[in-house]
Amino acid sequence: MNERVVRLDGVSNFRDYGGYPTRGGGRVKTGVLYRSANHAKASDADLEAIAALDIGVVVDLRRTGERTRDPSRRHPTFKGVVIDNDIGDTPDDPWLVFVSSSDLSIESFRGHGLGYYREAPFEERHVDLFGRYFRALADADQAVLIHCAAGKDRTGLLAALTHHLVGVHPDDIMADYLLTNAAINYELVVPHVTEMLTARAGRAPDPAAVRVAIGVQPDYLETSFRVIRDAHGDLDAYLERVLGVDASLRARLEQRLLT
Repeated sequence: MNERVVRLDGVSNFRDYGGYPTRGGGRVKTGVLYRSANHAKASDADLEAIAALDIGVVVDLRRTGERTRDPSRRHPTFKGVVIDNDIGDTPDDPWLVFVSSSDLSIESFRGHGLGYYREAPFEERHVDLFGRYFRALADADQAVLIHCAAGKDRTGLLAALTHHLVGVHPDDIMADYLLTNAAINYELVVPHVTEMLTARAGRAPDPAAVRVAIGVQPDYLETSFRVIRDAHGDLDAYLERVLGVDASLRARLEQRLLT
């Protein structure tokens, strides 16, 4: 298991996404940036382990329905800030709507993933959450945790944008993104996802398709970066024009995150 992965009982894909070298010889600090799946099934021991990380800001990228269905467990002593929103909420979770009409094949999950990553950088709710995250990250004097449901798509894109902003090499950005495939607690996640897919679609999925559904692929992140460049020229312009990370905020983030 990669040393940056924190193995917990009921929280999958928990890890430190700092520690990478950056252009100019710097390095992203460790113990400041954490990412994970949701915390609904966190054990008491998990809560103690997470509390020991001194996290002061939690960015919950999930929709309202997801947060209601799987409310986060937090340590009783947690006094930090939680960032979330209700923008663009619909009665039905788009993922569950897709599953209900899907043939649950590998191809259908891959197609859905690619489509999702084409739209994700520009969704109003993501623009709001991503922008608030960067501002909170610059201001925080404690660690920051970002998470969604599985900690791989919304979380993966935001972590990758963070890495780009502070000058992490593209190879390391992709390696961290793909670390999801090793960091997932398959014993915890596969049965839960299989049960959910079966209930929604009325038939059991192939195990190989489940692994595709809960994993990530290089072309997912590449798709988001490509559509950002197509729309804005480069990632830096997107960060500034869309997410509000201007030169002043960028300098504060670099000062906060780099050694």
